Amino acid sequence: MLKNYIVIAVRNLMRHKFFSAINIFGLAVSMTIAMAVIMLVADQMSYDRFNSRRDRIYRVVSGYVHEDGQPGEEYTTSTSAAPLRQELLEKYTGIEEVVRFVRGFGNGWVEVVDQNVNIPLGGYFTDPETLTFFEYELEYGNAATALKKPYSVVLTRQAADKLFEEENPIGQTVKMGGIGSYTVTGVLKKTTRKTHIAFEALASMSTVESLQAQGVLGKDLSQWSNFWNTWTYVRLEEGKTAAELQGILDRIYRDHIQHPVHREDARMCFHLQPLMSITPSDLMNNPIGPTLPWMFVYVFAGLGVVILLTSCFNFTNLSIARSLTRAREIGVRKATGAARWQIFTQFLTESIVLTLFALVVAILLLVAAKPLMMQMNFARLFRWDLQGGVLVYTLFVVFATTVGILAGFFPAVVLSGFDPVKVLKGLNQVKLLSRVTMRKVLLVAQFTVSLIFILSVIVTYNQLSMFTNRDHGFNMHNNIAVQLNGSSAVALKAELGKYGNITQVSGVSHLLASGHQEGDGFKRNPEDSDWTDVDRFMVDEDYLANLELKLVAGKFFPPNGGASNRNFIVLNEKAAAALQFETPLDAVGEIVIHREDSTSKTIIGVVKDYNHAPMLDEIAPLVLLADSARYALLQVRYSGTREAATAAIEKAWAVVNPALKIDYKDVEGEVLKFYELIFGDAVHVLMTVAGLAIIISCLGLLGMATYTTETRLKEISIRKILGSSDGALIYLLSKGFVVILLIAIVIAVPAAYFLNSLWLELIPYHVTVDGPTILLGVGLLILFGAVTIGSQTSRAALVKPVDNLKSE
Repeated sequence: MLKNYIVIAVRNLMRHKFFSAINIFGLAVSMTIAMAVIMLVADQMSYDRFNSRRDRIYRVVSGYVHEDGQPGEEYTTSTSAAPLRQELLEKYTGIEEVVRFVRGFGNGWVEVVDQNVNIPLGGYFTDPETLTFFEYELEYGNAATALKKPYSVVLTRQAADKLFEEENPIGQTVKMGGIGSYTVTGVLKKTTRKTHIAFEALASMSTVESLQAQGVLGKDLSQWSNFWNTWTYVRLEEGKTAAELQGILDRIYRDHIQHPVHREDARMCFHLQPLMSITPSDLMNNPIGPTLPWMFVYVFAGLGVVILLTSCFNFTNLSIARSLTRAREIGVRKATGAARWQIFTQFLTESIVLTLFALVVAILLLVAAKPLMMQMNFARLFRWDLQGGVLVYTLFVVFATTVGILAGFFPAVVLSGFDPVKVLKGLNQVKLLSRVTMRKVLLVAQFTVSLIFILSVIVTYNQLSMFTNRDHGFNMHNNIAVQLNGSSAVALKAELGKYGNITQVSGVSHLLASGHQEGDGFKRNPEDSDWTDVDRFMVDEDYLANLELKLVAGKFFPPNGGASNRNFIVLNEKAAAALQFETPLDAVGEIVIHREDSTSKTIIGVVKDYNHAPMLDEIAPLVLLADSARYALLQVRYSGTREAATAAIEKAWAVVNPALKIDYKDVEGEVLKFYELIFGDAVHVLMTVAGLAIIISCLGLLGMATYTTETRLKEISIRKILGSSDGALIYLLSKGFVVILLIAIVIAVPAAYFLNSLWLELIPYHVTVDGPTILLGVGLLILFGAVTIGSQTSRAALVKPVDNLKSE
């Protein structure tokens, strides 16, 4: 019997090609989005799954603790204190192994065989046991000994290919900026295995002690108060539980952190994060690699569900409209003895068969769309692969079958309930539903969703435009950021000064307003228990003029101040207020204590607040310090054309460091790229979803209009004979649909206003859902709806009466 149902289903799909094509297209498009989400989640869930002991591995993360000792959710970082490893292994049982990753290696210029190349090489210092802990396979080298000796480094296969011509680079030397020369002791196998830890090189942890003695790595990692530079992973012995390990961590917190010398150190305690819960996961600070937030998955899944629902609504409407041409078939089958459940099963089978056809189309669409998806900023950021497999395609089939059942259930119930006596008398006897029908409700829901998406696209685009056009409080135009990559800032600045079109050059630790932040702390009195947290930039005396910042009190770092400028700091207005100075002028000349090295600094000036960080946050307290040893780039202001400026920069660079390839970018481009990274993809995704939603909604409206015209053809013909004009008939047929659109508008506008206001309020500098935005969105909806309605009502109004009344 099932075979018979399938044969009938295929025949009916082929017989009604137009409606079948509409249904297959609508379902295929919506299923493509949902299937992309399935592939995305499957891709992210595959991270670290290759580790055979993954269920016993945990990452130690740090969380904020209130002054009353209660844990808080305000701040969580994936890093922890470096002394944890020794404490756990030496004093507690049940711990099989502990490994750490420490930042400070890589991301600088690389020298290979006396040839400087600025190939980016990211990595970490790590313990010797890391390679076996995470079951990383080596192509060359010994995993047990590769990271034991100081100044040893293990490269990924990709990094080795970038740096060396030979296949086996064991024994070769690479010099990493100012942190020494390293001997290659291992090369990892190229693999499709995915790990959440993003690196190209791993250097031996034994190197860290030497670098700290030289003062290269800054703050002492042996301090329990340093929560920010070390990632710690623990593998438990078999039979031990996470609860037992958490108890140990709580004891360590009480012994070493709860009663510290400085009260601020007591604000962080330790928690556990299972290895398989790292990605996807909740947002966390200091990630060791890009991890997909669950919120991102929820948003994408929500968009997929909404589009899928609109497509299912569309299927319901079109199925019922098309059923009018099959009413007599249903009546005959019932009259000849077919039970309702048999007809129900037939229609449900047709729905499932149709969704399986849609699945094939959806897979083809997904294959075609995948290259476009991989070009998204998020795809590069979160390292998407989106590879299919047996599990993924099995999920696709199960998903398609489920969609077929859900989409076809309501039409099957309605159509299998036809009264055979009425349907055999004629279509005008068929009343699918009376008054406010479910189909009209579904159609209203479709257009409501469509208008919400349309308005959301406009609002998001307006927000992106506001970010790119708003005054940040500094001049980012005609400014080029040149990465120093170990070159002398003083020498390059002096060389650039020889060119007339280079108007201003300033050294700085990092680029402002582009997403990279450095923090610090200051306090006014030694006896104060709390530090004032601030953002920090290392700058030189020309930074003020380079960005055209405005002083509101005091002065900036004096020219030719040299090392003496390290004793001074410049605040912004927010920092002056945070340090409890009544006015900026009151701050000038005062002395504050620097948390990093406990030295005293004199405040010599206060600048007007400017957006030194992206405008996603309010302007934060900011301190500018002068330290030429920490300059990572030069900001080069120029006049004239960019081509002439870059030519001058390249010539100056060739004098200072001819062997190293120059790396420069526009300051304005880097600032705006941050907003494009976040909102650009959002605009594209929402625009795609809105377009699909309106297309599917219009297809549903097309089905509704078809149903109306087919059931009222004889009425229309009689009205034409009695003298009704074409315009009057079009109005008669269209007014019901106009009401549907108006109801959708009334519901969607406040809903869109509310939903968009929720996320806009999270941004201090934001647009509003204003009148022009609403009018544009409503106008687009009415335009699409009018074209769809008019295509059917005008055709019905122009029909010849004799063609419809000749059987009467």
